[in-house]
Amino acid sequence: MIKVLITGADSYVGKAFKQWVEDRYSERIHVDTVGMRDGAWRERSFEGYDSILHVAGIAHVSMDKSMEDLYYKVNTDLTADVAAKAKQSGVKQFIFLSSMSVYGGTTTAKVITRDTVPNPTNFYGDSKLKAENKLAELADEAFVVANVRPPMIYGKGSKGNYVKLAGLAQKIPFFPSHQNKRSMIHIDNLSEFLALIILNGDSGTFHPQNADYVCTSDLVLMIASVHGNRVRRLGLFNGVIDKLVDRNVTMNKLFGDLAYAKELSVYPQDYHVRDFFDSIVVTERK
Repeated sequence: MIKVLITGADSYVGKAFKQWVEDRYSERIHVDTVGMRDGAWRERSFEGYDSILHVAGIAHVSMDKSMEDLYYKVNTDLTADVAAKAKQSGVKQFIFLSSMSVYGGTTTAKVITRDTVPNPTNFYGDSKLKAENKLAELADEAFVVANVRPPMIYGKGSKGNYVKLAGLAQKIPFFPSHQNKRSMIHIDNLSEFLALIILNGDSGTFHPQNADYVCTSDLVLMIASVHGNRVRRLGLFNGVIDKLVDRNVTMNKLFGDLAYAKELSVYPQDYHVRDFFDSIVVTERK
């Protein structure tokens, strides 16, 4: 039985992963959680755990400069402190939930390959990359580190841009037919991936994603159809979108390209437990 401690008991990924393991891997993986906000984790013993899944952190991008110090304190320094304690306690594997944001946004990284050099454009992505660098200093043969850089995570109960788009899809009568390519990952696919790298004791840097790329137009129509809303595609605004997509933040988020090359996400075992259609249905249906 592999013993795993999730640091970030109230996090979306942490709660979802715990439930996934209890439903599917209860005979092979035992999961405990510890909260991070009150500092009680410092008194919690890490001894006896095989793996730490560190998902605690500030999860969303902010451009508010007053938040910058907090991002580095939580996403970088806290990660390093937890890893140092894990190593001292004899933990064998440390899994860090990093982010695709280490490569920057849609204006700096269109399709990310093995040759793409991380180039964060905000302090969220930079704080994650700096955490990875600190973990690299701690890693050795007895303490392996797995950095997981997922793209946008979505699923039942998720927050962020997906929820905003889902709300829009239920109300609008039409949407631009502009074609783009985005990497995303459903929470069940991510949970399965995390379970596999724990079972295999993997180390390195990983880029899990759904099996298929997502076009924003297709996503909106799929969400709308689940809710019984018929949305028509319009090509009328595509010319305007093409001109604005690299200049406007909102247009970037909606219609920019940001994807991992498929070969980056190959893993010896298939972690794609949900295809795109199934993932939207599961997410949107009550």
